[in-house]
Amino acid sequence: MGNGALSGAVIAVAGAGGPAGRATLLRLAEAGATVVGADNDPERLAEAVDAARYSAGGATVTGETVDLLDLESTLEWAAHTEKEFGRVDGVVHLVGGWRGSETFAKTNLHDWDLLEMLLIRTVQHTSLAFHEALQSSDRGRYVLISAAGASKPTAGNAAYAAAKAAAEAWTLALADYFAKAGAAEGARGATSAAAILVVKALVHEAMRAERPNAKFAGFTDVKDLAEEIVGVWEKPAAEVNGKRLWLTEKP
Repeated sequence: MGNGALSGAVIAVAGAGGPAGRATLLRLAEAGATVVGADNDPERLAEAVDAARYSAGGATVTGETVDLLDLESTLEWAAHTEKEFGRVDGVVHLVGGWRGSETFAKTNLHDWDLLEMLLIRTVQHTSLAFHEALQSSDRGRYVLISAAGASKPTAGNAAYAAAKAAAEAWTLALADYFAKAGAAEGARGATSAAAILVVKALVHEAMRAERPNAKFAGFTDVKDLAEEIVGVWEKPAAEVNGKRLWLTEKP
């Protein structure tokens, strides 16, 4: 583990208990990072952390139950992580959720209320909590997972697409902060970045088992997503900061 591409890095993963979180915890640990997962479901989080530790051969993977909808709780998580490990080099935002409708006219604004919390507020809280630590890092990265629908909304996906688009805009504002902070440092330049990985949708083994005849065309496997997440650290900050990195066809 100590010789991996992310050796010495400390990376926080928000929404670590789901299938994408499990894959990401493992891949980051395999790359040598110390990984700190957060989820609001303690049982699901513990299973994900234990699986990553076991599969990655005893790598440092920890978990903390955090209510990312609460700013104070998120700030405490960030402060605790930096104090315990001395630094934070990345945040991967995997908090998801989806609501849709048959038609635009049948859109339920209660869906927006939920998606605004899950898809936007958690991005706001994690970025505000960790931005200073990421800027202080020599390889800080904030990675948002977004959806192609944010760039081409459909009638039945108004609430979801609008929430994803807002989360992207917030992340691009963070990227501008990193760019300006880097410019102010002169020759050193920007070493931190905020990037957006865009997928059509995600697929994992359990989904394939439930629907063995489904094609899942254009979907990104969670293991491939985890590989792409690690790849964000393998490129210079300037190449990924403020960029939408497409893992599916552009709409």
